[in-house]
Amino acid sequence: MSKDSDTDTGLDKIGIATKQHLSIALTTSSDPLRAIQEFQNDNGIDAVTCKIALPFLDLHGVNRLSLHLSIFESIRERLMQRVTELAAINDADSIQKLETLLDSSFPAIKNKDLRPVIMSVMKHLPKVKDEYLKQILDDKELYSEVAVEVKRQIWVNNQALFGDEVQPLLAQYLKEKEWSLYRHDSPGLTFFSPTPKQRRQKETLTQLLEMIGSNIKLYDMVLQFLRTLFLRSRNTHYCTLRVELLMAIHDLELNAICSKDPCHKFTWCVDACIREKTVNTSRSRELQGFLDSVKKGQEFVLGDLSMVLSDPYSLNTILQSLMKILQSCVNTDSLPRESSELQLLCRMLALGMEAWEMIDSGNFKEPRLEVGFFTKFLPYMVTLMAEDQIRYFSSKIAGDVVTPPNLPPDMYATWISGDPLACLVAMYYTLQCARMKDRLAIIQILPTLIHCENDRAYSDTFLHCLTSYLIHMKDDFQHEDFSTAVLDNFFLPDMARFNILRHLLRLLFHVHHKLPRPRLDAIMEEIVADKELSEVVRPTVEALQEKISNYEPSPIPSPEKMDSPLLSVPAPTPAPHR
Repeated sequence: MSKDSDTDTGLDKIGIATKQHLSIALTTSSDPLRAIQEFQNDNGIDAVTCKIALPFLDLHGVNRLSLHLSIFESIRERLMQRVTELAAINDADSIQKLETLLDSSFPAIKNKDLRPVIMSVMKHLPKVKDEYLKQILDDKELYSEVAVEVKRQIWVNNQALFGDEVQPLLAQYLKEKEWSLYRHDSPGLTFFSPTPKQRRQKETLTQLLEMIGSNIKLYDMVLQFLRTLFLRSRNTHYCTLRVELLMAIHDLELNAICSKDPCHKFTWCVDACIREKTVNTSRSRELQGFLDSVKKGQEFVLGDLSMVLSDPYSLNTILQSLMKILQSCVNTDSLPRESSELQLLCRMLALGMEAWEMIDSGNFKEPRLEVGFFTKFLPYMVTLMAEDQIRYFSSKIAGDVVTPPNLPPDMYATWISGDPLACLVAMYYTLQCARMKDRLAIIQILPTLIHCENDRAYSDTFLHCLTSYLIHMKDDFQHEDFSTAVLDNFFLPDMARFNILRHLLRLLFHVHHKLPRPRLDAIMEEIVADKELSEVVRPTVEALQEKISNYEPSPIPSPEKMDSPLLSVPAPTPAPHR
């Protein structure tokens, strides 16, 4: 077996003689050979069949150490198998046997040959004694090797230690989200492309679920970490993780946790809407029922509900549904204030927008919606959408002159500069124009977004979606007015911001060849002149420079010469007019 120090392995504490015992026997005996023989008889394998085979094995050159190691490994493997069998029975008697085995073997846990058995016993016990957990916690080597099932029992009473273990996973989760927002190698995939099920299969989330298991206390700790980090950073990706974590636990059917989370049913309904990519009428009724059922004295639940609604995937689905309702108002010649579903969506949006303030202040009340938002701002947005349709159909009529849309009135500017809900509607209207490739509408509306309340138009998720749609409009960058609106009036004024620069670089990766060369050179010169470029951005800038320098326009294909006998056939003479 391994050459651990006898004083560290604890073999003597469980009645196994060690080299120290042999040393004492040799130094106190007058007949060393007899002492060795007695030591072997007392501590060797007490099996008649084994003793009969020893001379035979000696003849074949098999030393005693190899024999004993082989027997030991076989016994250890059988013992661990028996431990698993007892754990599968999971009754009081089998648990008692495992606890007895642990009590008799734990003193030797530092022996690396016996340790796997002890670790296996602890892994299968529902509750390990606190004294054993303390010894494991005090020894870094033991703590690193113990199963996660045992670590959970340690973490329950050590929130700081659990936080240290969880923190790297949370940091990795944010990195993955940032990577999906800024990546420039696949413009066809957007941040919102993966389905909820695909997002829940990420390795970081799987590892976090393994750490929590079915322990409600650890789940509560993670939620507290997410709330705290959300308050510190305002990063809504923590809200996404709060949703994904609960829904992953729902998928695993861990009802012990789901039944304790007051947001479970509401979150499941929102998740279903995200899967279906819309908030339909039946889902609207369910969601409204959940919001209306928050009882007096339990208003704190609104804090977690607001985090669920602050998740970018939730907001995206709600806003897309809202835009469909506004489009329906155009088609049916109705007013937005007449739609109860629209009012619910706005109610949910407002709750999601107030998540940070609500949790930070502890004032758990739904935000009040302004009447003018429904009677003035939304009707104006419907008017814009109607004008877009008229302009589109006019462009299909030969000879009809398409007039550019008028600049938005002061009322519009007042609303988007002071109301977060109006900002979101204006932003998603812009995305709709980009998706429809309405160049004239973008020229008029995009520059106005720089006035959005709290710079919401420069959030990463919006910029990512906008950039994705603009990439598919790359031919329009050949028009001076379009390039001016997108680049000079929207991206470039705030290019010094780290996140805006990264989205601009993603856009340029795919449209640089459509820009006039003087404009492109001026933009790149301004980017490269920034001496404070981070190490994260610099490789992307260098890759873009290389792509621009190596770009070669595709040659214009010349018409192929046709060698056909039909070419020698004279064209038919047109019939005379009668």
